[in-house]
Amino acid sequence: MKLFSFWRSLASYRVRVALNLKGIVPAEVIQINLMKGEQRTDSFRTVNPMMAIPALIDGEGPALFESLAIIEYLDETHPSPPLLPRDPRGRARVRGLAQIVAADSHPLIVPRVREYLEHEIHLDAAAVMTWCRHWHTAALTALEVHLKDKATGRYAHGDSITLADICLASQAAGAKYFSVDLAPFPILRRIAGELSAIEAFAAADPFKQPGAPASP
Repeated sequence: MKLFSFWRSLASYRVRVALNLKGIVPAEVIQINLMKGEQRTDSFRTVNPMMAIPALIDGEGPALFESLAIIEYLDETHPSPPLLPRDPRGRARVRGLAQIVAADSHPLIVPRVREYLEHEIHLDAAAVMTWCRHWHTAALTALEVHLKDKATGRYAHGDSITLADICLASQAAGAKYFSVDLAPFPILRRIAGELSAIEAFAAADPFKQPGAPASP
């Protein structure tokens, strides 16, 4: 198994957490430095023509791509511990919480969007940061409302870690990038704190990866 990753990539962080929870150690981890534009090289475009990470190669065939799709593949091929509830409604809730992060918020603040805003729309650095904080906070706000539901337990859905927790943790980690205060989101902050004490999450922390700076 080969993982294409980068320390700052929150989507890669999500996949690293899932791999850790499943006890899977990739045979090779290839760093794709988004800050140097390595995702745009011809060699990586053959892996993922969207020029985005993570990507996962498992055995024969083309690379798997998109963090949620990769995580569900890992969940199906390595079912213990399960990352989705058994009941259809529970699975829908967990997937919905995950998609608030991975589909509604994160795609708006990834490097290619920030670069477009800067180089094509000609926004300055302060305006780009305002954009990122807005969409990051929008997801945190929606998550906090959903987490008030009685289905929330110790974690985002009940008392077992699910796909929703992996995405929630990545959103909390991203708050450090954009200097977003988590104080207005007490339920999310509590759950993120619980998750950060779990080795699978702690070991996947962006600032513990190769090439990361010493502190946020």
